Amino acid sequence: MDLQCTLIGAILPWILLFHGFVHSEKAPYNTFVKEATSAPAVLYYDYITIGGGTCGCPLAASLSQGARVLVLERGGSPYDNPNISDIANFASTLSDTSPTSPAQQFISEDGVFNTRARVLGGGSALNAGFYTRASTAYVKKAGWNETLVKQSYEWVEKLVAFKPPLLGWQSAVRNGLLEVGVLPNNGFTYDHVDGTKVGGTIFDGEGHRHTAADLLQYANPTRITVYLHATVHKILFTFNSNGTGRARANCVIFKDAMGVEHRAYLTKNSKNEIIVSAGAIGSPQLLMLSGIGPAEQLKAHGIKMVLDQPIVGLGMADNPMNALFVPSPSPVEMSLIQVVGITKFGSYVEAASGLDFAYFLGQMLSRDTGLLVNQSDQHYFTVLPVEATNEAAQAIDSVADIILRGGVILEKVTGPLSTGHLELRSTDPNDNPAVTFNYFNEPEDLNKCVQGMNTIIDVINSEGFSEFRYRSVPVQALINWMLNLPLNSRRRHASAAISLEQFCIDTVMTIWHYHGGCQVGTVVDRDYKVLGVDALRVIDGSTFLGSPGTNPQATVMMLGRYMGQKIMHERYSHGS
Repeated sequence: MDLQCTLIGAILPWILLFHGFVHSEKAPYNTFVKEATSAPAVLYYDYITIGGGTCGCPLAASLSQGARVLVLERGGSPYDNPNISDIANFASTLSDTSPTSPAQQFISEDGVFNTRARVLGGGSALNAGFYTRASTAYVKKAGWNETLVKQSYEWVEKLVAFKPPLLGWQSAVRNGLLEVGVLPNNGFTYDHVDGTKVGGTIFDGEGHRHTAADLLQYANPTRITVYLHATVHKILFTFNSNGTGRARANCVIFKDAMGVEHRAYLTKNSKNEIIVSAGAIGSPQLLMLSGIGPAEQLKAHGIKMVLDQPIVGLGMADNPMNALFVPSPSPVEMSLIQVVGITKFGSYVEAASGLDFAYFLGQMLSRDTGLLVNQSDQHYFTVLPVEATNEAAQAIDSVADIILRGGVILEKVTGPLSTGHLELRSTDPNDNPAVTFNYFNEPEDLNKCVQGMNTIIDVINSEGFSEFRYRSVPVQALINWMLNLPLNSRRRHASAAISLEQFCIDTVMTIWHYHGGCQVGTVVDRDYKVLGVDALRVIDGSTFLGSPGTNPQATVMMLGRYMGQKIMHERYSHGS
């Protein structure tokens, strides 16, 4: 655990960069959100939603318009946690390894540092805030009703989406993308279209974050209860009187913060359901803990099998991200993701800037690598050996005012095609399962990364971006710089002659867009009903075959509203 904490501490600057900040304010509701310690031992509801995250909140709010809904969220509130709401304490949130931390860290079997949300609002309470819809092609492939999709996006956007201010750094990245041919210029739009655009953000004009938890304002307060710090341990099923036949979900066992067990049952109505919205890690994990999964794995952990479903946990994918840090001779604004270049070859180029990242990066460099000093356009940077870093550390202190300025330009591979799997480590739902993403297993993903990195290099060298780069520092120096950072736990090649292919492999990071594990067509049907059992659905990013849009949160929130509407329509189309 000490090693994991050390590694997470090393990667914290990256997490700080791509996660935004939450405004300190009271929750817009105070009657139906409660601590699970106040829950009775036995509860009865029409719908039980497991997970109050990016999808679970809009889903529950929508269901509450026509039924009694219970939401079980394993984390706390985003409104009363000072480490979330106060920008000055934001780093503490992501380095917090306590059992109730809103950011639960894990390291994939690939050696890549990652985070899963554990807070009401889910990833929308921790992410970079970028808001963009899925493409028209994605919507059609998913089989969604396009009219209802549009209405659902608009429902979300009324409360949580805004047009960001476009300042110097982001404008320069946009200009650079256009200059190097990522065309056309689409201006500001929520839509996913080829070219360069400014996307939406869940930060308002005052820089205050609006999360999926805000969508609970739409809920009927008399028909919904949200319990915080309610950790679900398993779903229980009923069978025919003779103990055979098709299983039907009917109860959820959860424990509160004091470890007291509670049971939530569905009220007696054939249309009532348990809905799992625990995220791409939590949903397949919970199905397995409840007896739905690969028989051999369930047997190995002593879990009574309800349904042998070998596909649960397969199809796990994480969009690989690679980036270059660019120190700037000019001051830069604090900005998260605002501009994106949607290329025709399948890579998305985005950028962020700000003091926090540069400061921590500088501290890392002063410990671990040499410094970009005394460079010229004719000479490439050579990595200093460990013995020579003391002098470099002194040098970095002398130019701290320079190091404190800059930002990153990153590329994310669409899809991706490479997939992996998830396996249980234990029967404790608080434990992270073992997740393998198999980054760049498919050559096409690696090719997209290389093209994306070449686009980043072209942007850095463009005239449109020139104000924010040192002309005396060649891009090769930036590449070598990144190779020496503890971006993951993989073994890296510190060589000035490294190929971009190897750079992508050695410096791969996550952009927190992992998905899969309960995919449509194999684990759930197109209505998100779990195949082989009754009264159970999975509705969240674990069902995705690919990550929607450049950033998925808008579509995950939309899906919650979309399916809430559909379920209510089904419920009342032939009477309740």
